Amino acid sequence: MPEQIPEVEGYGDVDAPEPAEAGREVELKLLTDPATLQRLLVAAVVTRNAASKGVVRRLEATYYDTPDKVIARQGASLRVRRSGKQFVQTLKLASQGIQRREMESRVPDIALHLDALPLPDLGAPFATLPGTELAPVFTTKIRRHIKVVEFGGAVIEAAFDEGTLNAGAKVEAVCEIELELKSGGAGALYELALSLLEQGPLRIGLQSKAERGYALAFGTSPTAEKAFATGIGPADTTDDVIAKVLNACQSHVMANLMAAHHGEDPEGVHQLRVALRRLRTAISLFKKEVPASALEAIGLDAKRLASALGPARNWDVFATSTIAEIERANLPGIDFTELRSATAAPRALSHQAVRVDLIDLASTRFLLSLGRVIERRSWRNDIGIDALAVLTQPAREFAGRGLARLHRKALKQGHNFRKLRPTARHELRLTLKKLRYGAEFLLPLYDRDGAARKYLKRMSRLQDILGIDNDITTTQALLRELEESTWLPQVHKAIGAITGWQGRDRIVTAEALRRSWRKFIDAEPFWLD
Repeated sequence: MPEQIPEVEGYGDVDAPEPAEAGREVELKLLTDPATLQRLLVAAVVTRNAASKGVVRRLEATYYDTPDKVIARQGASLRVRRSGKQFVQTLKLASQGIQRREMESRVPDIALHLDALPLPDLGAPFATLPGTELAPVFTTKIRRHIKVVEFGGAVIEAAFDEGTLNAGAKVEAVCEIELELKSGGAGALYELALSLLEQGPLRIGLQSKAERGYALAFGTSPTAEKAFATGIGPADTTDDVIAKVLNACQSHVMANLMAAHHGEDPEGVHQLRVALRRLRTAISLFKKEVPASALEAIGLDAKRLASALGPARNWDVFATSTIAEIERANLPGIDFTELRSATAAPRALSHQAVRVDLIDLASTRFLLSLGRVIERRSWRNDIGIDALAVLTQPAREFAGRGLARLHRKALKQGHNFRKLRPTARHELRLTLKKLRYGAEFLLPLYDRDGAARKYLKRMSRLQDILGIDNDITTTQALLRELEESTWLPQVHKAIGAITGWQGRDRIVTAEALRRSWRKFIDAEPFWLD
């Protein structure tokens, strides 16, 4: 019979609120099922590295917000949690990757005691919370088994949580592992998570309990996010730039996983695809001079996942943009209703495939490996002395060489532009996209704003027109698939109308493409001294 673990009831009562203690929480959340949770609790990687058998706590918390969701809209949370006889009030601000600023204080009961929080120091909208109508939004009931684990040169508190979120009549199960860094490097969190992944199915938890609870109560859906600033500057070395750019790419990927999995907003899949492309661009830019095997592996994984998103993105564009654009032309005798209905099934299947891929073990391993590479700066390993020297160089020297390589490649691919076949134009478009992303990454290293804006504007215009040309090629493949799956006359009539319309578009855009190409080759590269 397994040894019983004592349930800890806290540290006693307090008569008045204590001043809040501010800190920064560094935490990685992993979702699983109850059977796997119990199996991982006694996994060798945990038990061999744990200081003890741990403690069990029963946690009950009430989360608050205003009627207009001021706290939730900030990505923050405000709660009072009861553990035994102890009450702790906590305000957590919006997360930044796996980091989150938090302020907490012990309070005498489950009610809010806002005077114990440094709200005036936080500015709007938190400074005005004491004058607003705060009310309970949802509650949590969690059984938490805590083990302190020494792993990878760090001390990690592993919390195995099982319980429920409760918002009125709505209930959502909680079954997760929280790995919180107590000391050491954050890379150990990812390494421990990868070790646990070998023992059972896990996926990264992208929402805190607060975010899940507010979404449950308010009925909100995850939203897509555009790319994040890299934060690089002229004083950075190449090593610094690699870390900051990869970190921004990781944040962009993680911020769109929920929206892509949910599938309600097509922008979720789109932005996740963009994030993965930007990540691949960054890796290809860096590994030319820093050929680390860790970067190579991440690039291959990102390519696999981006490819899996392709069909869903193609059907989204066709269903929500292509048909609508041609429909607005009011072509006589053409009804697109049946065609739009015919796209529903393949579009739904493509999004179901996305959901399967996103929770696949390979995707989880890729995301955890990406985090480990960034935190450990693994590109410093397995490289020669010349590459190590590049890492210490001022980033501007490295950036100029990388952008120049992509620029030369684009000019070479665009030679005899007028005679390029669709496949060659597509390859040129992909190179221009890499050049654009690379330029956006590295732009803060340069102070020639006017030249940079002109260069990026001309390149983006050319890329957009090439995108129209590529969309036509993609649409033709989708139309062939629809032709083979239905015999409805109205569908085939609409397919013919789209084919003819896009054939006209290709002719019209041909001259615009040539003009845009000439303007691009005349643009001065902004990275030249």
